[in-house]
Amino acid sequence: MDRAAWPTLLVGVVFVFLWAIWRFFSTPTQRPSLRSVAILVLGDIGRSPRMMYHAETFATMGFETYLIGYSGSKPVPSLLSLPHVHFLYLESPSAFLASLPFVISAPRKVIHQVIDILHILLVRIPYPPEFIMVQNPPSIPTLALVWLVARFRGSKVIIDWHNLGYSILALKLGEHHVFVKMAKLFEAYFGRCAYAHLFVTQAMHDFLVREWDLKGHKAILHDRPPAHFHPASPGETHELFLRLQPSLPNDPFLPNASPPRSTAFTASPRDENASQDTDPLVTGSEPLPALRPDRPALLVSSTSWTPDEDFGLLLTALALYEQRARDRPGLPKVFMVVTGKGPQRAEYMRQIERVQRGEDGAEPWRFVRCVSLWLEAEDYPILLGSADLGISLHSSSSALDLPMKVVDMFGCGLPVCALGFACLDELVKDGVNGLVFTDAPQLAAQLETLLTGHPASPSLATLRASLQTSTPRSPNSHASPYKTDGDWEWSTWAQNWERIVRPLVLSDVDGWPEEQ
Repeated sequence: MDRAAWPTLLVGVVFVFLWAIWRFFSTPTQRPSLRSVAILVLGDIGRSPRMMYHAETFATMGFETYLIGYSGSKPVPSLLSLPHVHFLYLESPSAFLASLPFVISAPRKVIHQVIDILHILLVRIPYPPEFIMVQNPPSIPTLALVWLVARFRGSKVIIDWHNLGYSILALKLGEHHVFVKMAKLFEAYFGRCAYAHLFVTQAMHDFLVREWDLKGHKAILHDRPPAHFHPASPGETHELFLRLQPSLPNDPFLPNASPPRSTAFTASPRDENASQDTDPLVTGSEPLPALRPDRPALLVSSTSWTPDEDFGLLLTALALYEQRARDRPGLPKVFMVVTGKGPQRAEYMRQIERVQRGEDGAEPWRFVRCVSLWLEAEDYPILLGSADLGISLHSSSSALDLPMKVVDMFGCGLPVCALGFACLDELVKDGVNGLVFTDAPQLAAQLETLLTGHPASPSLATLRASLQTSTPRSPNSHASPYKTDGDWEWSTWAQNWERIVRPLVLSDVDGWPEEQ
């Protein structure tokens, strides 16, 4: 073929391609199917608790629910058992892309995602869903894709604003980088109009309404844990640490354990390490396990090991506590469990291992041990419910979102020490359900105060009491199951969703909701 003919041929191919797209979208299609929803998570579904809770609630209401995202971590068991839930997994990008420079890998990754997401939304889902719910961030390319699909197929878009995508990108590239500015324009344009906007905080609602003039219904849906997050019984703690035994350090730091009769934290009443004030109830002929009086204080922090969580701050605070425990008799040992996966995990755990063993020339740690564990979804709430204190290092790239980990901890009746930032007081009330710190010395001082008297610390008991209730609730009541401070509302995820989201998605039943 003559070279001069190539431009004409190329123009013809592009024209045919564009005509085919136009014909596809302009051809009349069936109306969206009522009581159906596609939930798009551009991440590991099993590590997206809020979106899994959305899916579970939709499905229990009878919605055909299509959960779209990457495979990896196991979803919560309650979601796997629902007949109306369908998992549609995206194809993971090749490992080769991760090794390329960002300016090369990012566009290629986005192109791959565009093709995969459109294929699922237009082909694999058999009919247009009534709603498409999309998690933000990430914003690129999901906001544009759901906007396009909804525009031509008649679905209603619900944007669940967890954070701002451009603010997370700014952590990596700097807020003045051209890519960050482009990402902000993209997010503002395609995120402005939707059937409904859900926000994790009042601060995020106020900021986006003011700065981007959002159109559509707007509602604040604070994160809340599902019902299976609760304080763990000694029996649940016992079974958990039997399962975790192979992952725990094999050194004299933890009390001696003789599985299955005892663990480092629990023991059978027949075991000499068991507490004397054990519950007299028995299961069959075997007494229930009890918490050991010689157990170390169990601290838990969940992290994604990303730049917006400064694990170095926690490491410094633990080192300060170690020194204070050597100088002050009576402070308990601390067993610090860090859960989660992320890019900085290996680096920080190597660093803390060197410090704990004294490889930097200092004396090895005797009062603090820090380990990193990855737990199955069903074990995570039991660990939180077994712990004495939670630690949150979340600092928020936008200062507009709240740490889901703290929500989970509160659901398990676990007080927290949380790194302070602008809107944290929507969740953590300093001195009521937790303590707020700004640096490592302040966190170390809080640990010293809260752990004095362990395992019967009066300071911890006061904080824990704010997360408990002594008044039975009516099954149909929307009242808080927890004591609150001021106008702070606390409820289960199901209660919150029923009050906030149900009127939006069942407007034909409940009537049109008023905008907030």
